[in-house]
This record gives sequence, C-alpha cells and structure tokens, in this order.
Amino acid sequence: MIIMPSNNTGFMAGYIAGSYPGKLGMLISPGGWRRPPHVIPYALDNGAYGAWTNKTDWNEGPFYEMLDEAKEHHTPLWVACPDKVADRMATLELWPHHSQRIRQLGYRPAFVLQDGMTPRDIPKDAEVVFVGGSTKWKWQNLSMFTGIGLRVHVGRVNSYEGLWICHDLGVESCDGTGWMRGGAERLEPLFRYLKESQQGRSQPCLLKT
Repeated sequence: MIIMPSNNTGFMAGYIAGSYPGKLGMLISPGGWRRPPHVIPYALDNGAYGAWTNKTDWNEGPFYEMLDEAKEHHTPLWVACPDKVADRMATLELWPHHSQRIRQLGYRPAFVLQDGMTPRDIPKDAEVVFVGGSTKWKWQNLSMFTGIGLRVHVGRVNSYEGLWICHDLGVESCDGTGWMRGGAERLEPLFRYLKESQQGRSQPCLLKT
C-alpha cells in the first residue's frame, strides 16, 4: 500500500521513500504543486475538499493548470475527478464532463465517493475510486468498495489502526496530512506500520478509527 502524506517533499519524506521503496507517494493539490521525484509515485487531488473546509467556492482553473504542469513529469497514478463534497447527485453530475476532459489530457480519473453512495453509484467507466465522505461513513463502508475489481484510494488516514484496516482490505493507496505534523512522536505509528508490513505481517484490525 502506498501512503501519500500530501504535498510533502521534505527530508523525512525522502528518508521514508529511501528506506521503504514503493511505500511512500505524494498527493498533490491545486496551488500546492511540488515537482514529484521520478522514483516516487504520485496522484493529483482536485482541491474540492479544501475549498469545502475553508468555505470557499471551488475553482477549476488551478486544477487544470496543475494537470498541465504534470505533463512535464512522469504520469500520475490517477487524478481525483472534481466532486461536490457531501453531495451525491452533484458529484455524479460532474463526472461525465470532467472525467472525459481528464482522459483527454492523458490521465486516469478517480471517482470520489460521498456519504450514502454504494457500488451502484460508481460510473461504469471508472477504474479508480477515492473513498472520501465523512470519517464515520468511510470506515463503516470501506469494505463495500474493496473487492469489486476497482483500484481503491482512501482519504484522510492518519492512524496506525487506519493504515492496517486499509492494508488488510487490499487498498492500493491512502493519504494523510497528519503524519508530517508533530515530529518523531507523530511519525512513530507510521514507521511501526511500515516495518511490520514490510516484514510480511498481516494484522486484522477490529478497531474503528
């Protein structure tokens, strides 16, 4: 499983990438462009959640500018298709236009899930799903979206237990901005997971986060 601590490209991110090859990635958001090192996989977020959190309108301009910038670098794993946070119908309505536009630029769009969605809501042409939604809904329903033949990314995973839940369910990648905020104490659970998973340990987690 690839862990993406947001736009971080600092020393510690480089250390983790070197110590655990293939386990660290980047999730880059509009307005936070960082040149992704060629050896590190990355994906592109759409910025809708940040706009929703800050109570501002989402603007497609910076998003598509970022997609143009990415053409000069290695191809991202996927691009989060613009969505409407906490709005199932609006998210479904945004998919046809933006997913087609993303594909025309040479990228693979990821469908962002909202509270109340089921596998039936996933567009038939989607290959990747980004499990967003509220924290409670996400953990209660994650298993519904793994094992249906699609690649799965999970947003906002910032705990040891959450990493193992995703790992055991076969999630391809997850992001979490909290790992790089708080020094060595905050990073300890991440290093513990990386070490244990590298050693081949499988730890079914019953704890919900």
